[in-house]
Amino acid sequence: MEINIEQQEKKIVATLSGEMDTAAAMEVEQALQPLFNSEGRDIVIDCTELEYIASSGLRILLSILKNAKASGNKVVLRNVNDDIREVFKLTGFISIFDFE
Repeated sequence: MEINIEQQEKKIVATLSGEMDTAAAMEVEQALQPLFNSEGRDIVIDCTELEYIASSGLRILLSILKNAKASGNKVVLRNVNDDIREVFKLTGFISIFDFE
């Protein structure tokens, strides 16, 4: 799993590549730590190269969303493939997150 985080104007953009599986969950959560404190910036999570997401990955994204909303910021998931979108539908997360 590869993660790249960069600041773009008033946004934080995180690009995820690979598989966000249970084995990688702890490492992913540490790497995404800057998103938990977005300091007044919206968050874009680019999933163009994300191939798989486990329930532990969904939990991490939900935690990021909760922290962002508490600060008045939003989280957008970008370029989610059909397989991962189906996981969001099956878990009910499709109605919680914004997609573009």
